[in-house]
Amino acid sequence: MDWDKLRIFHAVADAGSLTHAGDILHLSQSAVSRQVRALEESLSTTLFHRHARGLILTEQGELLFDATKSMTKRLDAASARIRDSEEEVFGELRVTTTIGFGTLWLAPRLTKLYEKYPDLNIDLMLEERVLDLPMREADVAIRMKEPSQADLIRKRLMSVRMRLYATQQYLEEHGEIDELKDLSSHRLICQNITSEQVGAGASFVQSLLADDLQSILYVNNYFGVLQAVIHGLGVGVLPDYVIQDFPDLVRVLPEIESAEVPVFLAYPEELRQSKRIGAFRDFVQEEIISHRKQLAQKGNP
Repeated sequence: MDWDKLRIFHAVADAGSLTHAGDILHLSQSAVSRQVRALEESLSTTLFHRHARGLILTEQGELLFDATKSMTKRLDAASARIRDSEEEVFGELRVTTTIGFGTLWLAPRLTKLYEKYPDLNIDLMLEERVLDLPMREADVAIRMKEPSQADLIRKRLMSVRMRLYATQQYLEEHGEIDELKDLSSHRLICQNITSEQVGAGASFVQSLLADDLQSILYVNNYFGVLQAVIHGLGVGVLPDYVIQDFPDLVRVLPEIESAEVPVFLAYPEELRQSKRIGAFRDFVQEEIISHRKQLAQKGNP
């Protein structure tokens, strides 16, 4: 099969439209259409169902699209390795992590990375779903558990625990919490145990919900929980890494916390020599060392 035709087919399948694909490829709609028809003729099959709202892949088209997606990811990986020079760090780096860690810890620190590598472009993909690194859905991941794939390079970065936090103003207005039973007269802000989150966090919340609570506010990510807490809505279940950047938060019931959650950085074996990966890995490690030192100076375990 002609790779140029496959490239055009992939763009059309991805865009769902001849016009949009043409815009991406800088080709006319008629040129794109001719290439797709020629590919269909060479394969003696129909790749798209055509209708007024756009194009839908046929079963045969889906099979070919799966193949071209894999080919494109492999080519992107090869291209990334070729572009990585011995001294320069530039180009796109796709980083995935959870919404909580990405918004509350990683994103606020990226200024330092950009200052050192101004030609680096970060595509930060924040979601609870674990993206497939070997299939190049992302280049590097920070995950709240050890990756299971054998063809990944992994490094343990730190440990996290979920703890209870509130603002001092909230506690002054609604009363101090000295014992677990005191929590029952306060609003608990947390993720629902059915939300996508680490098991230790869900178990911790479940243990708190076993008591008779006055009120509960569920939010499906830690960024939302934090916003509710700092605006005085109640006592929140939050990861302990928020303390450094939000010193106004007060830890509630310090003897209570979740089980330990390991944090790993991982990337595909094939990107071992990538200068961009190395730059990002070193940046994260340096920031974690700085994070630990600041917490130690403040007396936070």
